[in-house]
Amino acid sequence: MAEITAALVKELRERTGSGMMECKRALQETGGDIEAAVESMRKAGQAKADKKASRIAAEGLIVVKQANGASAMVEVNCETDFVTKNDDFRAFADAVAEVVLHGEWTDLDALLAASMANGQSVEQNRRDCIAKIGENINVRRFARLATGGGVLGSYLHGARIGVLVELEGGDADLAKDIAMHVAASRPLCISADQIPADLIAKEKEIYAAQAADEAKGKPANVVEKIIGKIVEGKLRKYFEAVTLLGQAFIKDDKQSVGELLKSRQAKVIRFERFELGEGIEKKSGDFAAEVMAAARGD
Repeated sequence: MAEITAALVKELRERTGSGMMECKRALQETGGDIEAAVESMRKAGQAKADKKASRIAAEGLIVVKQANGASAMVEVNCETDFVTKNDDFRAFADAVAEVVLHGEWTDLDALLAASMANGQSVEQNRRDCIAKIGENINVRRFARLATGGGVLGSYLHGARIGVLVELEGGDADLAKDIAMHVAASRPLCISADQIPADLIAKEKEIYAAQAADEAKGKPANVVEKIIGKIVEGKLRKYFEAVTLLGQAFIKDDKQSVGELLKSRQAKVIRFERFELGEGIEKKSGDFAAEVMAAARGD
């Protein structure tokens, strides 16, 4: 059995990021064999990660990076806002964004299998981070834009809303302004022709029902015309509200985004908008009980 020296414990701490006593205990259990200790601790970390996998992670960070004609955005979730301030968690989220920025991953599984700077996969680093921090952590989604001749813009509102934009024409300042607008006004798509047909049909149905009430008591031969005009007007307002080009520009509501772009001879090719935790069903519960459970390591 090798001697469990302070230097050996220090080396294991640097390799695993775990606490001193946990490292010392692992070395004692493996007779001072550091490689066996590393493997044992990783297996324990994977078990912890599997145990925590069902816990809701709706907090976290949106990270945005841009360099060399590409921009990237990633959402990494944790369970509590407290962990978003943890250096290890922040470093992991930042490193994942770097992987997204410098690669072309087809889906989340491909990203999780990708290697990070330390030679381990994103997934293994995620599990190690869970073992170290003690909360469920998920890489939820990512986006990457790359362009040969277009203009890229990005905007990060705190760490909770992120936007990437690609323009044809215009400049970096305009791209950033459009990204800020998307963050604030959350358009559904760029233009009306991109709105799904089933969504338009649903809106028409709602407006027609509303218009029928307004047309009550009118002569039968004009009811259809009245309903048609009302539906047409409401659809026009709906398109203005949900499309980027139709919305009033946040910095000058006297012109639409479409008018602004036209005046600058620019066009929006695409945009991506992430809002932290959107679509995740958050669980309400007894916070004190959650803290006690965390303290017990449940």
